Amino acid sequence: MLTTHTQVTFIDVRPLKVELARLYPIAGSIARLPLRDGSITSLSCLHVVEHIGLGRYGDQLDPLGTRRACKELIRVLAPGANLFVSLPVGRPRVCFNAHRIHSPWQVLSCFEGLELIEFSAVDDRGKFCEKADMDEMGQASYACGLFWFRLGKMPS
Repeated sequence: MLTTHTQVTFIDVRPLKVELARLYPIAGSIARLPLRDGSITSLSCLHVVEHIGLGRYGDQLDPLGTRRACKELIRVLAPGANLFVSLPVGRPRVCFNAHRIHSPWQVLSCFEGLELIEFSAVDDRGKFCEKADMDEMGQASYACGLFWFRLGKMPS
């Protein structure tokens, strides 16, 4: 749907094998994105960072995998860029080797230096909660956190 409005570059360790106007699938890893520093004005990372460092997709075991993936996302953001991230939130734990669940506060700490524009979530009952309460979602069993961040303009 997004390609009806804009060009989309889709990066995955398993790139899509599809031909669609304005969709550019390329092979790449979130551990080392094939993008220049400060080059991206809008970036979405949907249900990826929670998997990094658990070995499920052939990556190295790394207890700081989520944090390292988040740093890589920040690296490629241009000043004023928007970053949209979704991942499981709730009581922190590792569901080895599937994914991690982070508290919303842990996610914020991974994106230090970015401004949180909005936090919404889908709670344990499947209800969408616009502008969700971070403390409440931090007590969830397995909610979906939806974060909208913005990188401020760099000082001149």
